[in-house]
Amino acid sequence: MAAKTVKVAVVGLGFMGVTHYRSYKKVKGAKVVAVFSRDPKKLAGDWRNVRGNLPTETGGWEDLSGVRRYDNLDAILNDPDAELVDICLPTHLHAEATLKALQAGKHVLVEKPIALTLRDADKMVETAQKVGRFLMVGQVLRFFPEFRLLKEMQESGQYGKLKGLHLRRIISKPTWAADNWFADPKKSGGPIIDLHIHDADFVVFLFGLPESVFTTGWIDPQRDTPEYFVSQYKFADSDVTVTAMGGDAAMPKWVFEHGYDAFFEKATVEFNSRWGKPPLLFTEDGKMREVKVKAIDAFVAELQYAVDCIRKNEQPVLLSAESARNALLLCLKEAESLAKGKPVKVIA
Repeated sequence: MAAKTVKVAVVGLGFMGVTHYRSYKKVKGAKVVAVFSRDPKKLAGDWRNVRGNLPTETGGWEDLSGVRRYDNLDAILNDPDAELVDICLPTHLHAEATLKALQAGKHVLVEKPIALTLRDADKMVETAQKVGRFLMVGQVLRFFPEFRLLKEMQESGQYGKLKGLHLRRIISKPTWAADNWFADPKKSGGPIIDLHIHDADFVVFLFGLPESVFTTGWIDPQRDTPEYFVSQYKFADSDVTVTAMGGDAAMPKWVFEHGYDAFFEKATVEFNSRWGKPPLLFTEDGKMREVKVKAIDAFVAELQYAVDCIRKNEQPVLLSAESARNALLLCLKEAESLAKGKPVKVIA
């Protein structure tokens, strides 16, 4: 591998931006050279008010000496020194910032979801192809070892076919963001896009796009957005049954839960983040054991992969913008199904 260091500009210093900034310190071959925020306190390194819903380091003070600090978005997107622009802005700003960075000749890693509309997502994908730069989307669930385990078991065939999967992802209302932008579906997409996109992407990762989806649940009348929902995905392969539930309907102390029940022909795997334990594997010989997955920081692994792809000039398949676009399509179809009260086609 080339010895070059990829110079990174981190755009946005909220929960994800701070998580990415600190993760880059552990990424080989990367150096953050610039950051952007509209908040002068954050640019001064005062991150004490940054909070999130995962056990990653967020608050405290950060020494930003030696890092260029911008409060002008266009200026950092055109920073001549930065090769990779890491966009951690609110979702409704993803498309515009991504397009500007790509047109400035930068590789881009944008946080999930890729955008709020398919039109924007398609334009982002097309622009990256046109200018010959990588557009990567931070679908970090693919790097969580507990979820990666399912992909590896599916590919190895050790326990036969993965025939059944139920995914779950539940939070309380996210109130930690600046300006509380999560509460506005016009900015965040609401939980069916902002939160559930992880599981929609994982469904696409394992099985591809389903033929149709049927989603039930309820709409939060105050925000006019799905608050709790359960989706059943129908695939051409009738042997495969996949469901997912999600939302932000939990009470405030709940904070966060994700997990799954996976049914292979010769094994069952169960995982819940609230247990604080590895996945459980049940096998046909009647035994049960914990699966000792390698303890890795998924965010560091994700960013390392992005940087390595740039250094080696290899297509970033695991962070594919096309795949992230399909995950958005799936979420939008689920919202449509819930609104109509009937199944809708995903693949025309």
